[in-house]
Amino acid sequence: MRRKDREITETDEILAVIGKSKIMHLGLFDDGYPYIVPLHFGFEYADGRPVFYVHCAKEGHKLDLIRRNPHVCVETECDVKLLSGGEDPCSYSSEYASFIGHGEAEILREPEQKIRGLSCLMRHQTGREFAFTEQMAAAAAVVRITVSEYSAKARRPKPV
Repeated sequence: MRRKDREITETDEILAVIGKSKIMHLGLFDDGYPYIVPLHFGFEYADGRPVFYVHCAKEGHKLDLIRRNPHVCVETECDVKLLSGGEDPCSYSSEYASFIGHGEAEILREPEQKIRGLSCLMRHQTGREFAFTEQMAAAAAVVRITVSEYSAKARRPKPV
């Protein structure tokens, strides 16, 4: 990371950045070009690494790409605020906090795993617990993304 002064290293702070984010940008390999899609997500921290869950239709381009190459990149951001540069356009900037990670995506097959993923997603997005049946879980594809390498950084407001 080039800007070490903005690096977030504490696990609790990194998880807070993910926790405040509501949309994940998922990067996939699509022949000669990257394919990036914004998704609602849920997450948990397991075995020392972030694990993300997303859901989608049972067929489609995203799932085809994951089947071809499960290596993915995920990105989330929160606390984005424009910082005015007044009359100098080169002085504009922003406050933010972000997370970026590389890992592997897996299309879940077992009903219990899919229910766990859907539960994480709904808890993260709504702050509520929901009960899922196997029939409900069977209606969608659920993808688990286990992140193996990651970093986080922030540009926060200066103390007054």
